Amino acid sequence: MSRVRETLERELKLDVDASFELPPLDGEPLAERVFTSTYHDTPARSLARAGITLRRRVENGLSLWQLKLPRDGGARAELEAPGGPAGPPPELARLLVTHLRHGPLQPVATLRTRRSGVRVADGGRAVADVTVDAVDVLDAGRSAGGFVELEAELVDGGGDDLERIGRALLAAGARPGDGRPKLMRVLELDGRAEPTGSTLTEQLRALLERQLLELEAHDPGARLGGDPEDVHKLRVATRRARALERAARPLLRDRLAGLAAELEWLGGELGAVRDFDVLVDRLDREVEALGSDAPGGRELLAALVRKREAQRGLLLQALDSERYPKLLCAFEDALLELPELDGDAKTLARRALAKLRSAAGRLPDDPADEELHALRIRAKRARYAGELAALGGGKAIDRYVEALKDVQDLIGEHQDLVVLEQTVRGLARARSGVAAGRIVERARERRAELRAAYPAVLKAALSAGAKAL
Repeated sequence: MSRVRETLERELKLDVDASFELPPLDGEPLAERVFTSTYHDTPARSLARAGITLRRRVENGLSLWQLKLPRDGGARAELEAPGGPAGPPPELARLLVTHLRHGPLQPVATLRTRRSGVRVADGGRAVADVTVDAVDVLDAGRSAGGFVELEAELVDGGGDDLERIGRALLAAGARPGDGRPKLMRVLELDGRAEPTGSTLTEQLRALLERQLLELEAHDPGARLGGDPEDVHKLRVATRRARALERAARPLLRDRLAGLAAELEWLGGELGAVRDFDVLVDRLDREVEALGSDAPGGRELLAALVRKREAQRGLLLQALDSERYPKLLCAFEDALLELPELDGDAKTLARRALAKLRSAAGRLPDDPADEELHALRIRAKRARYAGELAALGGGKAIDRYVEALKDVQDLIGEHQDLVVLEQTVRGLARARSGVAAGRIVERARERRAELRAAYPAVLKAALSAGAKAL
């Protein structure tokens, strides 16, 4: 990936009329630019559906391919590499292999943009580029309509800066936008059925479809490896899909059992890397607080990172295997072949809540770590079944789902600390022994706090479930 330039794009998109003029902004005018962007996608438009953008931009004779991947908070990772009209460079194409099962990449729209604007500054700090884009939609090289878009993209600024600039632009006559990329203004996608108030089958299909879209949205990022959240979201999608299958199993019988087994395999591959990501992040924060013992902590961290990278190699092998695309195809087939289910989502959620309540009632006053971890699994299954029921609407069920998330997060942190202690003990050597001891001590203190807090959080979730269901 040496030719690839990666940046994090954090921007605000606003709607304006063609007559809009930028208000006075502190900073320097940007050089006016004209560039043509040809967007590519598969025949199924799988990139657009997953929130991914691929385009070839030509400006002043220079041709660059740009791939944009979704990130939290509406941000996007932008990957850029030189390449000609034949197709994206290998460094970007290899990230899209999962989407290519839908068919080859093809041009879907060509836009010509005339850009002008201001680089907003605060003292000597470049805060953001505020630009007005006059966009022509091209058809055989000729304009076939167009629109104007106003953007504020952070340079060295933060979220507060973006909000402040946004308020000034709105006061000047701009209107709130929906944040869609330019391509989405011209690309027609088939509408998706709204699951709210529909049948159980339609609700289940809608939630399962979301999980498949999550797999396709974050697969390229997981292959790239720049953001641990991509692996996390892939793992969550596999878990949600399995939990939904489990909740509906009394009605589905074994119809999706094969898919569930394959999702369990994929979840295991993803989970091994995700567990290391969590440990690395936690240990990194612990090391920062070690003071004079930090060198020993950094030795522990370096050893853990090496283990994580080895596990990531195994994950990439799984994603490149024949088994993985077969799983995705089976997932698509399952959505099409889902039978009509005679039941309702709340009944399934009640069953999951009853199992959680029963498991909670069997816990001793001082449960073992393994017992708490098993309770978290029950809470997680109840939450995903609750999310299915929540498609029918209602604030009470939404509060119940949030309460279950609190249980899951609290006991999940406890389990992370259990694993952290086990891992640190296994990595400790003579030079890192003192650091390991201090980390273990702090982990145990935090675990004690979580153990003291979990009964109240669990009680609140069970109470919310009783009211909602």
